[in-house]
Amino acid sequence: MSVAFISHSDCGRHDTGWGHPEHVGRIRAITKALREHPDVLTALEHVEARHATEDEIALMHARAYIDQVRQIARAGGGHLDADTIASEGSWDAARAGAGALLDAVDVATSGHGKRAFCAVRPPGHHALADRAMGFCLFGNVAIAARYAQRRHDLRRVLIVDWDVHHGNGTQALVESDANIHFVSMHQWPWYPGTGPADDRGPHRNVWNVPMAPALPPERYVEAITRAIDDATSGFTPDIVLISAGFDSLRGDPLGAFTLEIEHVAAMTRQLVERATDWCAGRVVSALEGGYATDRLGEACVEHMRAML
Repeated sequence: MSVAFISHSDCGRHDTGWGHPEHVGRIRAITKALREHPDVLTALEHVEARHATEDEIALMHARAYIDQVRQIARAGGGHLDADTIASEGSWDAARAGAGALLDAVDVATSGHGKRAFCAVRPPGHHALADRAMGFCLFGNVAIAARYAQRRHDLRRVLIVDWDVHHGNGTQALVESDANIHFVSMHQWPWYPGTGPADDRGPHRNVWNVPMAPALPPERYVEAITRAIDDATSGFTPDIVLISAGFDSLRGDPLGAFTLEIEHVAAMTRQLVERATDWCAGRVVSALEGGYATDRLGEACVEHMRAML
């Protein structure tokens, strides 16, 4: 099974400034770590992402909001909310991030049995249909889910989000579709203050797994495993999408989970093994959070190694 590593140089043009947690050094840390692990680097198929079209972004976002992001970037940038910055390059970066996910879905359905990891920024899982939130401009994974359904007739989609923050944007974008099952494990209480366990969505297709900070790491792995079991009981996905938030690792400055890199690798292997039974191994993963850059780079390498 081969794995595509998909990114685009425009993701580095989203200039938030080095004082912002979501800075360009995150992508650089991944490429640096790959160079230090040539066995993984040479095993990957390297793909430069395309830019998503406005029509593709509009699969999940309001056109007025899409236009707002474009105009703010063209005007030189500015704040979209208290935490979310757009720069002159953010329009191209955000379209490249979404486009990477669409390319990854194409790769996974190409008939060659491929999986893909998308090293993109800005991240996406907090973005709402009509506004930015929490460092996120467009809901990359949610857009990919709808694209998989529309372009490739992959009707049933499983999204697994292990970012330390609740994927509130993804939930809001997909919960109205009973054929998309969404699992989010996240610290509770914590930003953005959403995602209680009893929030199951209008079709009961949402599995929120709020967890206390500083638990033994095995508790987190067990909890998300149970939720995935529940989400796939009587539901066989046609593709698995991962919101890979590496801020769930011990020591991340924006979270207090205790996962180590080997736990991320184990969760990845588990999903890959299950996807092999469910859907010929179709797994697409996208970078979300992760703000301790050295740990981020190493974790992404082991995540991809587990996908190989």
